[in-house]
Amino acid sequence: MAVSEAETVLALDIGGTKMLAALVAGREVVETSRMPTPAGGNPDEWLAALFGEISAWRGRYRKVGVAVSGVVDDGLWSPLNRRTLDIPDRFPLVASVRRLSGRDAVLAANDAQAAAWGEYSYGAGQGVDMVFLTISTGIGGGIVVNGRLLGGMAGNFGQFRGLDEAAGTLEDSVTGRWMAAEAAAYLPGATARDVFEAAGTHDWAKSIVTTSAGRTAVLCRNLQVALDPRRIVIGGGIGLAPGYLEAVRAALSSLPLRLMPQLHAATLGESAGVVGIASLSNQEDQSGGN
Repeated sequence: MAVSEAETVLALDIGGTKMLAALVAGREVVETSRMPTPAGGNPDEWLAALFGEISAWRGRYRKVGVAVSGVVDDGLWSPLNRRTLDIPDRFPLVASVRRLSGRDAVLAANDAQAAAWGEYSYGAGQGVDMVFLTISTGIGGGIVVNGRLLGGMAGNFGQFRGLDEAAGTLEDSVTGRWMAAEAAAYLPGATARDVFEAAGTHDWAKSIVTTSAGRTAVLCRNLQVALDPRRIVIGGGIGLAPGYLEAVRAALSSLPLRLMPQLHAATLGESAGVVGIASLSNQEDQSGGN
């Protein structure tokens, strides 16, 4: 049967903080259900709980798309940074979702790559060569070149390392968890949101935000000279927090015009991942894949 771009897909987005389920038709998110990502247990239990919440949706979709934090190879899900999301290596994600959904047409992909495709197709990417960068619990991303989303490990910018191997990965010194850890000496129990709220009146909070934004600016500068994208689209809870993108731009302000990245705020918000994986699922089905 012919599959239209607007065919309804069950789209799941599972990250380090929340699990989002949505019925998606084209760019329209028809209905959503969300729950926190459990701190313990295993992905089979998480998925069973999520499908229990959306049991009334059965019969309203033929395909399922799953966007997850980490790496998906041949339907098997593995973590990249256990500090962001601690799951077993090579968890049988596609097989589990097929069993729980009762559908054979299941596509799984990295959540930031799915969000990159969503922004390229329907959001701030505007259909041009672009890099998507999401800064939240961790750092992820995606690359679209000549209308093609790069798969595999492409876009896992949070795993970049400097010359000092002991310093860890980039996402260990930029993201919301890093901000909260830095703030603990000044405001015990603070979250990244608390840091942003305090940045207007407290120098320690402003310094944390500025430091994170400065490191993101270096990443954007490196991406520009490596890939020369027309746009770098920035999303995520930290990336879209008040004043963050402006701080990144300020850190880049002295660059020559030819080296200056064109930064744009993501426009799809938390819907980017589910919209992107739904679109990829429709394309996969049209090309004869699962």
